[in-house]
Amino acid sequence: MISSIDAIKAISRERGEAIIVNTMTPFRYLESVTERPDLDLPIFGAMGKASSVALGLALARPDQRIVVLDGDGSLLMNLGTLVTTAGAAPENLVHILFEDGVYFTTGSQPVPGSGRVDFGGIARDAGFAASYSFDDLEDLASELPAIMSQAGPVFVCLKVHHPEEPPPFHVPDTAGEMRRLAAKLANE
Repeated sequence: MISSIDAIKAISRERGEAIIVNTMTPFRYLESVTERPDLDLPIFGAMGKASSVALGLALARPDQRIVVLDGDGSLLMNLGTLVTTAGAAPENLVHILFEDGVYFTTGSQPVPGSGRVDFGGIARDAGFAASYSFDDLEDLASELPAIMSQAGPVFVCLKVHHPEEPPPFHVPDTAGEMRRLAAKLANE
């Protein structure tokens, strides 16, 4: 399994100018390592909706790489987004799933179907251009540069575990973050 913080660091190193839409589990770690907070869009308090927001951004800005960092519990709450994303076929979208088997942010309650759901298989069968699964950091780090530049939609499932003490975080103003990012993109 991959440490969630190490996975976030690897993604942050390879993101370039990509906008990262993040929610729940990845949210706990991204703000402690991101080097591009101006391109981060945290979706907090809307569990299950980061993938839909990322799809909307990818369709509105086909010139901009969009990466969504999602949790397995969040994705299960909006599983239809995989079929919708595959149908829309945005070439600039990378969907990265942090599969830990629990609702980590809300107290580590078990996710339904933990260990039995093949998220990568669902994405592949839905019609994603490519689907990957990683449980080793070195493999992820070596493949990530190619994945981040590949025509999508691309799905990446990361089997992760968490450090015992997650970093502290502040609750973002999601609406304010959306306005800030919209203003930034409008000025480009």
